Amino acid sequence: MDPLPKPPDTFIEFTQRFPKLAEAWRLVGEAGGGPLDGRASRLVKLAVSIGAMREGAVHSAVRKALASGVTREEVEQVIALSASTIGFPATVAVFSWVRDVLDHGEPPSG
Repeated sequence: MDPLPKPPDTFIEFTQRFPKLAEAWRLVGEAGGGPLDGRASRLVKLAVSIGAMREGAVHSAVRKALASGVTREEVEQVIALSASTIGFPATVAVFSWVRDVLDHGEPPSG
């Protein structure tokens, strides 16, 4: 199992407030295990987050992908591959979300 980066404070607060939801979330994550290695799994999770246009999930997927050894270039290739499916304006938005993590280490707060 790859080392995971520390989750954002808001996530920690939420899971402390709702521990049963946190446990259910952990179980869902474990249930998705299979033959893909950690890096491949992280790239797939990034692609799914991009396709669903979920900014927070994209931030999380990038942090976790980097922690598992995925390179910036590989993350950027996933963005580029998404363009033909989600369209140019959405891809530019995703690019900005990914840069929040790649360039600043964390998404902006507020």
